[in-house]
Amino acid sequence: MRYILFILTTFMLLACSRPTPILEQIRQNGELLVITRNSPTTYYEGAEGLTGLEYDLVQLFAKELGVTARFIIPESFTDILPAISHREAHLAAAGLTVTKARESLVRFGPAYQEITQQLIYRAGTYRPRKITDTIGSTLEIIAGSSHEEELIKLKQQYPDLEWEARDDVESEELLYLLKEQVIDYTIADSNEAALNQRYYPELKAAMDLTDPQPLAWAFPHSEDSSLYNAALRFFKKIKKDGTLKHIIERHYGYIEKLNFVDKRTFKRHAISRLPNYKALFKKAALKNNFDWKLLAAIGYQESHWNPKAKSPTGVRGIMMLTLVTAKQLGIKSRLDPAQSILGGARYIRIIEKKIPDRVEKPDRLWMALAGYNIGFGHLEDARVLTQKNGGNPDKWADVKQTLPLLIKKKWYKKTRHGYARGREAVSYVDSIRSYYDILAWLENQNNKQPEVAEPALLNITPAVL
Repeated sequence: MRYILFILTTFMLLACSRPTPILEQIRQNGELLVITRNSPTTYYEGAEGLTGLEYDLVQLFAKELGVTARFIIPESFTDILPAISHREAHLAAAGLTVTKARESLVRFGPAYQEITQQLIYRAGTYRPRKITDTIGSTLEIIAGSSHEEELIKLKQQYPDLEWEARDDVESEELLYLLKEQVIDYTIADSNEAALNQRYYPELKAAMDLTDPQPLAWAFPHSEDSSLYNAALRFFKKIKKDGTLKHIIERHYGYIEKLNFVDKRTFKRHAISRLPNYKALFKKAALKNNFDWKLLAAIGYQESHWNPKAKSPTGVRGIMMLTLVTAKQLGIKSRLDPAQSILGGARYIRIIEKKIPDRVEKPDRLWMALAGYNIGFGHLEDARVLTQKNGGNPDKWADVKQTLPLLIKKKWYKKTRHGYARGREAVSYVDSIRSYYDILAWLENQNNKQPEVAEPALLNITPAVL
């Protein structure tokens, strides 16, 4: 009996001395501490509030745990990994590339995206064909970044290779300095480069410096794997149910649509043409509860802000309304910019309201734009086909994969409305999203905001017509 009591007492003492698992501590405190950085690829304040790929993922993870996420922005990039290794936060979600050197400091979770490191130069200047072509020029990078790790490895092979590692700027600032020709070259992750090329079309990737590399969250090395295991389960779940794919599409699914000429022409027209119609876009947006920059982006995609535009099929005006649609909306003159813009705004809202309420923004907006271009009936056909093919008809990332099938007899013969140029509808939506982001950036520049690229997420609240 005494032996049994001794065993029970010893067990209870051990149980009492055992530390509470970190996951349980987080749930008890109700707060998940996350280190990140201000960047359009991670965490930033857009037109509708905080957003970014890492922000969206962390918010979903925190919701899964039943806690609130609190984000911490360190002074410089070099502070991120030491802060995690010293357990000053629970994890880092900062677009971190997994490297062997970093794995000695932190424990990486599952990969959720892949990037390549790219050497960036400015169009009109010498394009380097190999990394040694930068010798004698000004190459600046972020201190403590995976880019610096890569250059350190390359220097073993090319001793004359030189660069300046800076801890006082972010990657977007270096890209701006390159655009202004203050520096000759920089290195950026491919996702960062693609986002910023919308605003600085002069910037080009000279070459990939690496093979594809994974991005992942960083955790402290610890015997306690409770939080790490929760993250493993979380990413396994969102990969399986398609949530991760939808989030990545939301932030990156459209960014490479416009070429160099498209971007330069758009920026030129934003200066020369848009001021003539800006007040009309704002008035129509206010009446229909839209962001005026969205309506302006649609107008540009439709007509390049030409009030006399006419297509071979007979659609006319800035918003390129059909005669039938104009009559339905009570528009007397499609060539009148005010009537055309107001009519276009009202028609988009009509289409948007036909989409089931369960479809959440921003997906419902992008579907409404596709319906504006291709017709609501064809949009519904694509949604039905999406579901039949095992996709989610309420997610734009899945529907945009199905729309191009509407040109193939094998598929459109199964639909109610038949053949449609579905690929054009996808291109249409992607272009509008890019034009919107450029307009939002130009507005920030006009308002003397910091010259850092910050793409805006389109979250439009429905209004009653």
